[in-house]
Amino acid sequence: MGTKVKAAVIGGTGLYSLDGMELVEEVLPETPWGKPSDTIKIGKIHDKLIAFLPRHGVGHFIMPHEVPMKANICALKILGVEEIVAFSSVGSLREEIKPLDFVLPSQIIDRTRGRESTFFGKGVVAHAPFADPFSQNLSDRINKAAAKVNLPIHQNKTLVCMEGPLFSTRAESHMYRSWGGDIINMSVLPEAKLAREAEIAYQMVCMSTDYDCWRENEEAVTAEMVMANLGKNAENAKKLLSALIPSLGNGDDLSLKNSTKYSIITAPERRNPDTVAKLKVLFPDYL
Repeated sequence: MGTKVKAAVIGGTGLYSLDGMELVEEVLPETPWGKPSDTIKIGKIHDKLIAFLPRHGVGHFIMPHEVPMKANICALKILGVEEIVAFSSVGSLREEIKPLDFVLPSQIIDRTRGRESTFFGKGVVAHAPFADPFSQNLSDRINKAAAKVNLPIHQNKTLVCMEGPLFSTRAESHMYRSWGGDIINMSVLPEAKLAREAEIAYQMVCMSTDYDCWRENEEAVTAEMVMANLGKNAENAKKLLSALIPSLGNGDDLSLKNSTKYSIITAPERRNPDTVAKLKVLFPDYL
């Protein structure tokens, strides 16, 4: 595993590969939190090294709540990744966000239950800030790339992350709208929180497949409906990535560098040595 790579793409439902990638290496790193979802492909696109990780595995065999998020983020950190562009299919909670539209969220509402959302605990306490869960710098670059390929993209939207795997009830869907939610998925958490702790700049690109179930005159969301739109969204995602990749991994957003160092509050003499040994894989200089 000699290849160091600065930028990664996490593919969501329907996005299991990258077009035009010249494969350099395939790796499946063992982390203190186990193995990632699937083999990570490291390859060159436009002479830029990119790591690609399919969140649900190639062939989609991992449920949203079963994704080994800690292993995924740790594996990318081990490879040297400094920024992640994560793709996800979402349901729309707003009339103006139509199926097949792309969205750059800026906020998250957490409706997950029982997912482990931190690398810390078990004798080492840390509290990282998460007021702005996404990288504005990365978001700006994605927006410019979208303009280059004439892909309209909604911005500054609120993403609700639900537990799943079933879709929402109509009552829940209306409640999320009343809270100010614009789109809904099952995957952004704890992925975004773990990336923050690991000091990796992170932005999710959301691809709308349906109107969830809040529209009373509309057929409620079904898996068939979602699948029909996934292929079209994947094609647009690949166009967007082709325009975006030259601007990735150039060290443009290092705003999180050393941030976790100041989030660890446990006194050195009280830290659990087993937990410290795991965390050293992520933070060799802090512990």
